[in-house]
Amino acid sequence: MRNILTFDLEEYFQVSGFETSVDPARWGRFESRVEDQTRRVLDLLEAHGARATFFVLGWTAERHPELVRTLVARGHEVASHGYHHRRLDAAGPRAFRRDLRRSRRVLEDIVGCPVHGYRAPSFSLTERTLWALPILAENGFLYDSSIMPTLHDRYGVPSARPGPHDLELGGGRRIRELPPLTRRIPGGRLGAGGGGWFRLFPLAWTAGAVRRENALGRPAVLYFHPWELDPAQPRIAGVGRGARFRHFVGMSGAERKLGSLLARFRFTTAAELLGLGSQRLERRTGTARAG
Repeated sequence: MRNILTFDLEEYFQVSGFETSVDPARWGRFESRVEDQTRRVLDLLEAHGARATFFVLGWTAERHPELVRTLVARGHEVASHGYHHRRLDAAGPRAFRRDLRRSRRVLEDIVGCPVHGYRAPSFSLTERTLWALPILAENGFLYDSSIMPTLHDRYGVPSARPGPHDLELGGGRRIRELPPLTRRIPGGRLGAGGGGWFRLFPLAWTAGAVRRENALGRPAVLYFHPWELDPAQPRIAGVGRGARFRHFVGMSGAERKLGSLLARFRFTTAAELLGLGSQRLERRTGTARAG
């Protein structure tokens, strides 16, 4: 069975865990490492014949448009991660709508074809921010991958349904939800689809969850970040111990573990598995078209 592989494409200094130490107005002062990090990911995917959906931050895309075009040229999907990496609970509906439209405009101007999917920064689509779903549908997004069916101090909807499914939004509108992979434990579910969970726990934790999901006839949705494969990234002053631990835990072995996972299972893009076609770049013109 094919599974859905995703990456949130952002700079290491843009993560929510650093937001109390890094003012977005200062982002431009930090060393950019996203190009080298992402090309490292792309080479790893190519070595294993895997394709992925990249939820690209608009701020980063504007500064690295050729990198975004490279994603499409190498057979991957570009989707939206918003523009400013501002969590939905801190934004509110009006600011979210503006951020969403800006990010989509930036991405579509770069790749030249529609962007179908969205993922909220830090999975911040929670019970308090469900107002974001109708806004996504109103703006033509066909799928979302923001609702984590678990309890966490920063995100999660414990009552959410695991596995890909349609969400009815009223008025005949709906959107496809692609929840990241979780694993049932006594009293609830725990993350198993990537990020810190993947780096902290043994590989068997995630591999076992993928097998269980596939046994139920469902594709697993996994998520990573290019910065997770870069243990040499700068340490930012002022970041607390807890945030530093979450960011760096298990990073030295992340690339090896991800390679092992790619060797065990088959992965493709969200758009491909949902039957939305693929984004194809016209190399001569630098524009893309829907395939």
